[in-house]
Amino acid sequence: MNDHSKPTPGPTMVGILGMHRSGTSCLSGCLEEYGLALGEVSNAAPNNLKGNKENLAFRHINDAVLAMSGGAWDRPPEQLNWDSDLRRRRDVYLAEHASLDLWGVKDPRTLLTLPFWEEADVNLRCVGTFRHPAAVASSLAARRNLQPATPSLELWKVYNLKLLDYVRRYGIPIVSFDLSNVEYKESVKKIANSLGLENSSHVELGFFEEDYRHHLPKNLIDHDCPEEYITLYNALSAHAIKPNTLVSEL
Repeated sequence: MNDHSKPTPGPTMVGILGMHRSGTSCLSGCLEEYGLALGEVSNAAPNNLKGNKENLAFRHINDAVLAMSGGAWDRPPEQLNWDSDLRRRRDVYLAEHASLDLWGVKDPRTLLTLPFWEEADVNLRCVGTFRHPAAVASSLAARRNLQPATPSLELWKVYNLKLLDYVRRYGIPIVSFDLSNVEYKESVKKIANSLGLENSSHVELGFFEEDYRHHLPKNLIDHDCPEEYITLYNALSAHAIKPNTLVSEL
């Protein structure tokens, strides 16, 4: 079993975890600025002007695992299933990155397929991001051409329960996408430091901009959101990096 939060000798894949519309693209872009190799990824998209930072081959493998399990990104399966062909596709993908000491992968589906990647012969470390359920639901609602089959808030809960489980089991560092501009950048820098990225000491982030966060409800605290979702959000917040956290504490 991989220890997702601590360095291990040998090539290492960093899984950037988080629900859709929760800042995974932003976290990926910031870590790339700090020196994390992402490889061939999307750097422009209609819903992410700076790109969603996803590798299509990686995403297609995740989609295939979910499909074999009777699910999809918006219909999380109860149990994951995969076969030797999917293992072969996964191992080919990993072999293509074997020359890199440290590289990152970003696809929100990874929160659903992580056991499949944990099985592989690769050092795996994970970091994560989360966002207020009302903000995620609002952002998903704006994507009228791609409405989830599962209601947005329920989908948010499924993904983030998995994230909280990984945080509690492995102590992976996570950042809130609801922080102020300054606090967010400070927190991301601490994640970069925890990964040992050499550029993290002197790079001023340019990828993140305040208007990157679309569809933010004006008042998250008073926004109508059932208590069970707020309880989960507060649990994630309790584990999130605080801007004044020492790197040695991560």
